[in-house]
Amino acid sequence: MRRDRLLVAVTLVTLLAADIHFVLLPRLKTWYHLPRESCACRVTNGSLENGGATTIPWTTSQNFTVVSTERGSKLERLFRHPLYNIRLPELVPDERLLQEEELMNYCKRKVSRWERMKKFYIEAAAASNITILDHPVTFDPEASWLQFHLGINRYALYSRDDSSVDRLLRDMQTATVISADFTQDEKALKGACDCSQVVKPSGLHLKLALKLQDFGKAMFKPMRQKRHEETPENFFYFVDFQRHNAEIAAFHLDRVLDFRRVPPVAGRFINVTGEILYITHNEELRSVFFNSPANNTCFFAKCLYVCKSEYAVCGHPDLLEGSMSAYLPGLSIAPRISIPNPWIRAYSFTGREEWEVNPLYCDNVKKLYPYNSGNRLLNIIDMAIFDFLTGNMDRHHYEIFTKFGDDGFLLHLDNARGFGRHSDDEMSILAPLTQCCMIKRSTLFRLKLLAKSEYRLSDVMRESLSRDPLSPVLTEDHLQALDRRLGHVLRTVGKCVKKLGEPQVVIRDFVESSRSPNS
Repeated sequence: MRRDRLLVAVTLVTLLAADIHFVLLPRLKTWYHLPRESCACRVTNGSLENGGATTIPWTTSQNFTVVSTERGSKLERLFRHPLYNIRLPELVPDERLLQEEELMNYCKRKVSRWERMKKFYIEAAAASNITILDHPVTFDPEASWLQFHLGINRYALYSRDDSSVDRLLRDMQTATVISADFTQDEKALKGACDCSQVVKPSGLHLKLALKLQDFGKAMFKPMRQKRHEETPENFFYFVDFQRHNAEIAAFHLDRVLDFRRVPPVAGRFINVTGEILYITHNEELRSVFFNSPANNTCFFAKCLYVCKSEYAVCGHPDLLEGSMSAYLPGLSIAPRISIPNPWIRAYSFTGREEWEVNPLYCDNVKKLYPYNSGNRLLNIIDMAIFDFLTGNMDRHHYEIFTKFGDDGFLLHLDNARGFGRHSDDEMSILAPLTQCCMIKRSTLFRLKLLAKSEYRLSDVMRESLSRDPLSPVLTEDHLQALDRRLGHVLRTVGKCVKKLGEPQVVIRDFVESSRSPNS
């Protein structure tokens, strides 16, 4: 009996020791942050042609609550990933939008003209007993906006490592505003309003062109809708509000997707009295300012059929939140053309377009120039995916730089009607993808990467947007909607692959990466 007891005791002690060693100690190390053995895992980055990201599943789980165990910045890890370090061909001069000498001469002429006109404005204002603040122009050849313009090439608006973009964002947030005016399209709208068409009243999406002290230029869109407010379900897309925070979020999403087709956008508080009213040279803009009953400074836009104070935007009492979007180079030096989107929507209350009723519509598009060759159709599909993620149904046209011809990238401009409804996923925006069943390989791989918990889209977007002065730019509901919509995109691609086969659906557009960082 004593031997049996001894054997049982030894067994129990052995089990207890094993439990302590394999279960309790690891938990204690975690709880008390004791040193633990680490494993520096590296991913060998060979040619991406061999499938560097093919382990990411076609569809993504709907459980987005898993927290990554890795520490540090997800956004920085994302941008270090091989998919974000693909080597592009060396640029030749003709593949850059502008040459430095050409741009500098153009800007110097603009500055000289500005100085002459400013003197005339100040004298005319003084004769009318109006005081206009006179801010000197400090033109700098190294200004961030000039470097941004010089960096535009046939592949994108800026390179991945272009430091001028971050400088430009900071400058738009802080630089002194020396002039304010209506934008050119606002001026055109006021002179060409047609009440027989469904046109959004200018006052409801008022935007201004602001000139900065270094002669940079930004489009200011004021806050019209609070972040938590969803677009009413009975609103048509063409009568929706334009949201300043949607412009900011769209720029960050475009950068996270590595498209780099949205000009830089930053949030800013503008003093509507000191930074618009007192410095504008436009008498018509001055005439639409007034003080509200709450003693806030307000202003509105004029159109032939809209001139109402209820369409105004107001400061509190003078400060007004809005987005600052960097202007692209002027059309006289960098011409662009606007092309109707093949999947344009009917801008009426009852009309429908062919793509909405014909599931084989893409077959017809593929036969038409310029969609019958090159990357134009694939770029349209990129744009549709981008718009689906933001919920923007208002993509009636797209623009390209004429210098780059048919192979140039599409500019993703005017994104203010995105992020209106987080509770609804408008699947019709994905029509180019669902009908054509084509996608760039680089786009697909990045989407699949952003579906992984280590690089979850909502997480990297939250981190990216936290750097903007108006943070939080998006509500958590909108951030979670990004993950949900990304799942829809991947499942759509998966259905296409199942139907047609991967070689027919996933179109190769790159070969290798420039380096092999930690993944």
